[in-house]
Amino acid sequence: MMSALNSNDLQHKSEIDPYGFKHGDDFDYATYDEFMSQYLGVLARRASKWNQLLDGISRLKKSRKVKRYVRKGIPNELRGQVWMCVSKADKLMEENPGLYQRLLSEPLDPDAQSEIDTDLHRTFPENIYFGNDSPNGKRSSLRNVLTAFAQHNPDIGYCQGMNYVVAMMLIVVKDEEKSFFLFEQLTKRILVGYYSRDLKGLKVDQEVLGELVRLKEPAVSTHMEKEQVPWSIPTTKWFVCLYLDVLPIETTLRVWDCLFYEGSKIIFRVALSLVLQNAEAILNSASFPQIVEAFKHFASPQKHIDCHNFMQKVFQDSQPLKMATITKLREEFNKKI
Repeated sequence: MMSALNSNDLQHKSEIDPYGFKHGDDFDYATYDEFMSQYLGVLARRASKWNQLLDGISRLKKSRKVKRYVRKGIPNELRGQVWMCVSKADKLMEENPGLYQRLLSEPLDPDAQSEIDTDLHRTFPENIYFGNDSPNGKRSSLRNVLTAFAQHNPDIGYCQGMNYVVAMMLIVVKDEEKSFFLFEQLTKRILVGYYSRDLKGLKVDQEVLGELVRLKEPAVSTHMEKEQVPWSIPTTKWFVCLYLDVLPIETTLRVWDCLFYEGSKIIFRVALSLVLQNAEAILNSASFPQIVEAFKHFASPQKHIDCHNFMQKVFQDSQPLKMATITKLREEFNKKI
């Protein structure tokens, strides 16, 4: 796991995580160190199994075994390769040689470029790869990927939230062009409409989540309606940033492992699990502001450090959840929005 960082980049290993993020002043080092002492051994065993699985093959085929492996976590040194493969971003890249370079050679609309440039300095300023004084900076790469995407998708352009997702891809995948095609697959095949100008796909899925909560935990749904709290208020950051700055980084990446392999269902599974685990806190919140504040507390980077336990809970809490149910609900809400 430490391969995500060069050992020379770390002056104080305990202050910076394996992805370059500096821990906050309130970080629970004891819990983190205790978990990591066990998790590094797990990662080593997972890496051995993944290497055996990938040995001698050029493309992963979907199977129960691969699904099980993905749900148990992809070792970071293989994560970029597996994401590209299971999302078919590598195939898209092979089919479009030279596209990324051509897009970068064309001038982008000045307004779109200005929006991108404004958000560059706001993107993970606490990360050693994106901070102002970063010697191994990825900020120019982030600018390039966002610019190429906006150029290739003028109907979408750029919207806030893209910067965080692409930045995390660059940290994991470590390649501009690959990150571009991975983000293309994410926006075109996996989370359609999340980053469109009207955000319709996002709005529809937030309504779908509300209905899933009503079916799973009707008391929470009734309370949210009574206090007039739309699901868009607590969940926009969850869905747009794909749980970045909501869950710990390693836990978030475990979610992303499933996202690229299984598709958008994992977004609902995680949201449902967070709501169900914290139903009492929501019900005990007596007003709109209190409910919003409760959501901030039960989904934060300080909690759910044990990504193994969290992912097990996610799949337990959301059972049964069929894609057919999500598709049907999407069709219903798509007509209303």
